[in-house]
Amino acid sequence: MFTGIITGLGRIVAIQSLGSSSTYGKRLTIATPESYLDDVGLGDSIAINGACMTVVSFDQAKGQFDIDISAESLDKTSGLTETGVINLEKAMRANDRLGGHMVSGHVDGIGHVSYFAEIGESWELRILAPSELAKYLAYKGSITVNGVSLTVNQVTDLSAEQSPFGAGCEISINLIPHTVQNTSLQQLAHGSRVNLEIDLIARYVERMLQDTLKSNK
Repeated sequence: MFTGIITGLGRIVAIQSLGSSSTYGKRLTIATPESYLDDVGLGDSIAINGACMTVVSFDQAKGQFDIDISAESLDKTSGLTETGVINLEKAMRANDRLGGHMVSGHVDGIGHVSYFAEIGESWELRILAPSELAKYLAYKGSITVNGVSLTVNQVTDLSAEQSPFGAGCEISINLIPHTVQNTSLQQLAHGSRVNLEIDLIARYVERMLQDTLKSNK
C-alpha cells in the first residue's frame, strides 16, 4: 500500500528487453536521489509513476535499482517505456502518516492531459479519464495521477465531439507550487498520457452496491 505522497524523483536510465518478442517485458534500471536506497531491500515494493513494482536488484553505491515489468503492465501504464524522470514512493509502513489517501499502486486507466496552465500562484490540471472510470470520480474525491494523491475540484462528462481524445470524464485539479516543483507532474503538457488510479474506497462501495441490488431483485 502507498499514500500518493511522492518520496523522491527518480530517473529511468536504462531499459533492457527480457525476451525477443513483444510478449516479453522489460527490465528498468532506475537512478534515485542520494541515500534513497538506504532502507530498501530485495523484494521491496516501490511505486513507479503510480505503478507498484518489485525491486529485483539494486546497487546502493550507484544509487540505482532494477525492476522487471511485464508486457501486460507496460500495455496498461504510461511513462515506463522510455528513459526520463519518474515519481517514486516506497510502500508505507503500518505506523506511517497517511498524508494522501490509500493507494494500491494498481493503475486503473490511462488519462490524457487536456489543459495544464499556471493560474495565480497555483496550476490548473485537467485530465480526460476513460469513460469507464467516470462513475468513480466525484467532486472533492481523491484520484492518483502518476502516483500523486490529488483532489478532484470539478467533474465534467464529455462526448467524443467535445474532446480531442474521445469521450470520457474530464476532471479539474488544483496543484500548489510545491507539488509541481517536487514531482514529475511539472513535465506534463497538453496530450500527455498519465497513469490513473481511482479511490480504493469507491471500488468497494461499487461492489457493495452491486450485491445490494442483486439481493433486492
